[in-house]
Amino acid sequence: MNVKALSFFKNFSYTFVSNLITLVVSTLVTLIVPKLIGVEDYGYWQLYMFYSTYVGFFHFGWNDGIYLRYGGEEYESLDKPKFFSQFIQLLTLQVSLAALFMVGASFIADGPDRTFIFQMIAIDMVILNVRYMFLFILQATNRINKYAVIMVLDRVLFVGTVLFLLLIGSRDYHLMIAADLISKFVSLLYGMYACKEFVFLKLSEFTLDLKETWHNINVGVKLMIANLASKAIIGIVRFGIERRWDVETFGKVSLTLSISHFMMVFITGIGVVVYPILRRTNPEKLPSIYKLMRNFLMITSFSFLIFYYPARVILSAWLPEYAEALLYMALLFPLVIYEGRLTLLINTYMKTLRHEKVLLRINTISVTISTIATVFTTVILHNLNLAVLTILLGQMTRAILAEYFLSDRLNISLTKDIILETVLTVVFIASGWYIDSWWTVVIYGISYLIYLMIKMPDVKETYAGMKGLVGNK
Repeated sequence: MNVKALSFFKNFSYTFVSNLITLVVSTLVTLIVPKLIGVEDYGYWQLYMFYSTYVGFFHFGWNDGIYLRYGGEEYESLDKPKFFSQFIQLLTLQVSLAALFMVGASFIADGPDRTFIFQMIAIDMVILNVRYMFLFILQATNRINKYAVIMVLDRVLFVGTVLFLLLIGSRDYHLMIAADLISKFVSLLYGMYACKEFVFLKLSEFTLDLKETWHNINVGVKLMIANLASKAIIGIVRFGIERRWDVETFGKVSLTLSISHFMMVFITGIGVVVYPILRRTNPEKLPSIYKLMRNFLMITSFSFLIFYYPARVILSAWLPEYAEALLYMALLFPLVIYEGRLTLLINTYMKTLRHEKVLLRINTISVTISTIATVFTTVILHNLNLAVLTILLGQMTRAILAEYFLSDRLNISLTKDIILETVLTVVFIASGWYIDSWWTVVIYGISYLIYLMIKMPDVKETYAGMKGLVGNK
């Protein structure tokens, strides 16, 4: 096995194990928590999780800029006093913003539950945005083992605390939020230790380096907004559901989304490893690598959809209160196809080729379409089914628009693949939504086999490419 391949699989093994643990934790939390706590409490827990996904906006692209500017660098070569100054400045900003946010929460929140949630989100903002700095630096410099430890430590502590609370009879979502914050804080402390070379310096090393800060924010803000825009495509619909329906309905839809996102942890893990490698790769090889990775990802991820109906049957028996909402899995399961392609391939390549502006424009267009569709489905039609479908359509639109641009940039043709994948997605949704029996598995299984037959030349090419990657000396 060649050195690059060995390094890739070694780093991927770290992220695979960490993401496998994350998957187990997510499964336990997603399946056990709604079983034991009330639907309303679960709804508030999901509300906290929902809003906390947007705290990354408040580092204003600072961490993204570091990630883009220093991606592919060796950790030992980094200017430690410069990063120490960046750390102190970012920490100061986050604490100041959190203090203002906690005071403002008392005036803007609707009721004591939402006031509590917003105040906890302020604390979450400080922890996450400072931790992002360490995570992004570890990713950018290919120290994936340290990155993996931070992620594992966070989730293991969280699930251990939650299970302990449930075992002693606690059903209070307030304590679950506290458990989440404590586990993130402990993982932050480890992140500080992993980057101790620039964290634990003397204050005399600090300089108010506003020029470096501006460079990082100026570079990173476009990527940050692009990333937040991608979250907003789903978030706007969820916000519309939360506003137009009750918190119980919001919790049920959120549960279905959580289940649909299970396999994304593996795909995200590959993306973490791929970015620093692509930054060091000969640009002439990028198109062939893209096709190889795309074929492998699409063929594999479409096979996951065959587990939809068995999963729905099992989950309906386990969570009968959510049985009706689990039907939405038919609309949301394909998210793994399009979000996976965006996370692993499109976004990674866009960052490697430094097309953050294009990514931002595409995401802005998709968010605009999603906003209009959300208003139409939630406010005008008041149709929950169409509102949930809007989540998938928004991600499909974003993936297709971005990939058309990227295929032109890489000089490769993907029109046939996009059409085939759209048809297979429609077959899955139609069979899953309208046929409530095991015929769903049969119909989609036959469709997937036809897809494989059409793609057989690509399957052979992908197999040969993977074999060559591992076998080269």
